[in-house]
Amino acid sequence: MVALAETGTHAVTAVATGRARAGERKLFLELLPHLGPDILVLADRGFLSYELWGQMIATGVDLCWRAKSSTDLPVLEALPDGSYLSRLSDPVMANKRRDQVRKHVRNLVEVPGHRVRVIEYQVVDRGGAEAEPETYRLVTTLLDPDEVPATELCSLYHRRWELESTFNEIKTSQRGAGIVLRSKSPPMVYQELYALLLTHYAIRELMVHATESDAGEAELERLSFVRSLRLVRRHVTGQAAFSP
Repeated sequence: MVALAETGTHAVTAVATGRARAGERKLFLELLPHLGPDILVLADRGFLSYELWGQMIATGVDLCWRAKSSTDLPVLEALPDGSYLSRLSDPVMANKRRDQVRKHVRNLVEVPGHRVRVIEYQVVDRGGAEAEPETYRLVTTLLDPDEVPATELCSLYHRRWELESTFNEIKTSQRGAGIVLRSKSPPMVYQELYALLLTHYAIRELMVHATESDAGEAELERLSFVRSLRLVRRHVTGQAAFSP
């Protein structure tokens, strides 16, 4: 399963599901209809590619994704906040051009690419004082450092890991630690999976309403999902104990 989730509310807004061997990038394409302008998508380095980046920006969405250290991102223009403008090129065409250069071909092929901004920084003190700093490279469609400074994007990117917290809420707190899905047939597995997702969404929506009410002054991010789950369970009189 590949999911889209809001960093603020932890609400899972869309999912794509498939067989165990289905690749994440292939499933991610099914989420494109759920994207559009005024959305910023954060993603880990496993998703970054020339093709997928192009398909994403065609929806009008903004992106801030981590890049692998091997990704070719040349410095085209240094920016005042320490970031720089670069080009995410088609690797197939780039390799073809390099072959032509080696063979001294006159009419070189054009290498298509996406204009991007790159932010490089290090995270220290992870894994103990003796651990080496970890280097991050972020690639984003937000090109103007005055509009969105590099430090803001660095801080924002690390909220991507809140999706893992969301999965933990579903798999551990809601379903129960060490408990597997009860269903044994593929259609029933899908049904049970979506039941878990819908229940999680309903609880998260309840938490949002609690913070919007006159009496709810606590910030949403400070509310406990586990306590909210227990509150809901106390008010549900008929638990579904039958086998699917």
